[in-house]
Amino acid sequence: MAARGQVGTTTRGGEVTIPAGDAGLPADVLVPAGATGVVLFAHGSGSSRHSPRNTAVAGVLNGRALGTVLVDLLTPEEDRVDARTAELRFDIGLLADRLAAIVDWMAVEPTLARLPVGLFGASTGAAAALVAAAARPERVRAVVSRGGRPDLAGIALPREAAPTLLLVGGLDEQVITLNEQAKAELGDVGELRVVPGATHLFEEPGALEQVADAAADWFATHLRPPT
Repeated sequence: MAARGQVGTTTRGGEVTIPAGDAGLPADVLVPAGATGVVLFAHGSGSSRHSPRNTAVAGVLNGRALGTVLVDLLTPEEDRVDARTAELRFDIGLLADRLAAIVDWMAVEPTLARLPVGLFGASTGAAAALVAAAARPERVRAVVSRGGRPDLAGIALPREAAPTLLLVGGLDEQVITLNEQAKAELGDVGELRVVPGATHLFEEPGALEQVADAAADWFATHLRPPT
């Protein structure tokens, strides 16, 4: 791996470059001491690893002894193209392939290899997370979607084996409908929770905190190292 920062076994963070096919993707990795799992974040359309909502959720997960990997799924060059065309942010196949490649990298990265993996996806990133989870069932143990578009995961939904929590704002009516349909396709592995009074970005007071707490509980329950 090409790395600009070193991540150790105690609480520390580092910036690394993760190989994903022909791309090198910048990521921020933090592994608390005694971590029981690690969560890979897939940001939403037009966002990046610096998304304030995802970084806020990551901070809560770190406080619950969960490592986090926040990564830019597009290279700087691709990001410039996407800023003009908005085409790559909806390329779920590309984003899912990169998430799967990152999961493979995590499996051999010494600090992360022993930890069960979860995926946290927002908006279109949730669809990519679901596709990647279906492609790596032996590694991905849980998924959380925040205001996600799981409908864009297509035929991967019925193949999803990891316990999946769908979190949607109560005022985000169209996305609620899409998540209800996805829940039906997920079957027993899916759970839908609606955050009352919240819009798509969970900007209302206390809404994002509810998302972070629910995600932390979900991952703490489903990401447990093998005994």
